[in-house]
Amino acid sequence: MGRLAIIGGSGFTTLAGLEILSRRAVSTPYGTTSAALVEGRLAGAPVVFLPRHGDHHGIPPHRINYRANIRALADAGADDVIALAAVGGIAPAFRPGALCVPDQLVDYTSDRAHTFHDGDAPGDEVVHIDFTRPYCPTLRQELVQAGTAAGIDVLDGGTYAATQGPRLETAAEIVRLERDGCDLVGMTGMPEAALARELGLCYASLAFVVNWGAGKAAGAIGMDEIHANLALCSADVLRLLGALAAGRARAAGA
Repeated sequence: MGRLAIIGGSGFTTLAGLEILSRRAVSTPYGTTSAALVEGRLAGAPVVFLPRHGDHHGIPPHRINYRANIRALADAGADDVIALAAVGGIAPAFRPGALCVPDQLVDYTSDRAHTFHDGDAPGDEVVHIDFTRPYCPTLRQELVQAGTAAGIDVLDGGTYAATQGPRLETAAEIVRLERDGCDLVGMTGMPEAALARELGLCYASLAFVVNWGAGKAAGAIGMDEIHANLALCSADVLRLLGALAAGRARAAGA
């Protein structure tokens, strides 16, 4: 069980309950991070927090410097990374308000810097990571067990479709994703997961469903609906993270 980092997604530009010990701007060989790294303690456990969209949710998914973010977390000593993600639901079980810990993904993104080994640096070699299981099984189960400890229903498994954004999908695209076997759809899952794997980090996603995918419910997808479901999910997400952190703090003190 290593040092924990939490990447904040939509609705999580800050992390309630985090006792902040330091905040520092970070520059990496790949540029600057989305925001300052915040180091502190959550329920007694040391945590590094970074909001991927910036302090004011001003960075769209395709413009996030994923390489800088992941490299900075690794350099800060993080071993385990929990990525918070607001998503749309596709499969019936992945309804608005649900929390889930996906176990697979399909990448539909394009034109994103998706590797640390792109041949730019002298002597750089091509690296082929094993990505059979894109999420760390150990951290996934820790998230699911923390949900149980907190009395929160968590869907264990599911396939995450990573789309380019920032627009939402068409109804036909959602039909395609469903046909491809995807259960939920988001815009930030890749290349974040693959970059974490390249650096040997244990990475898992805690996704929360804030809307049905296009065509899965009557009418257009409205931001009022999304914001309402974000508020609904946020309390459960924070309780689950608190339970996970408290368990780590107890284990460290044992």
